[in-house]
Amino acid sequence: MWVYEKRLEYPVKIKNPNPALAKIIISQYGGPNRYLRCMIYTFGENYSRR
Repeated sequence: MWVYEKRLEYPVKIKNPNPALAKIIISQYGGPNRYLRCMIYTFGENYSRR
């Protein structure tokens, strides 16, 4: 069993937040096309088989 800790591995400092870009990135993760999610999933599947 494991414990999930919602924290980043490295600290992140955002100098200039860009809400429009953030919206695009989020839509690629869970939006209607889900291109980024599928790409990450496929990469993980291929990497775990090695």
